[in-house]
Amino acid sequence: MNADALQKKVEEQILDSYEGMYRLAYTYVRNEEDALDIVQESVYKAIRYSGRVKQEEFIHTWLWRIVMNTAIDFIRKNHREVAVDETYETGKEDVYQDFDTLEALKVLDERERTIVVLRYFEDQKLEDIAKILNENISTVKTVLYRSLKKLRIRLTEGEMLYEG
Repeated sequence: MNADALQKKVEEQILDSYEGMYRLAYTYVRNEEDALDIVQESVYKAIRYSGRVKQEEFIHTWLWRIVMNTAIDFIRKNHREVAVDETYETGKEDVYQDFDTLEALKVLDERERTIVVLRYFEDQKLEDIAKILNENISTVKTVLYRSLKKLRIRLTEGEMLYEG
């Protein structure tokens, strides 16, 4: 595939994945403007370096990895804590409007949060998540189950607070 055709495929994938890219960035920074900046930077990188993609079937995972790494770099560069009191509104994803769920994600480290978000918020397959993170699928499963256990404990504690 020539460079122009590959760049066109990258651009198509960006358009198809734009909302998901934003949601992933938002789970890291929990700020609309910062998430938009991360997506914009990710799109720039993807288009600029589209020639580095070796095969068309890798575009999707490559793009998600760019967003994830750009978000992590943004957090490190800005040395800031992520605010959790900001709300995110979208007509499409009710899960993102659940404050308890967003609050519970704080108990997870970056890697755990990324796996949970990609699996349950973005409906990615475990195989794709493993490719995005450049991990073994068994490792992704282990991290996912450990993360779900942490979330379950956190959410159960929250329910007890509300009931008590």
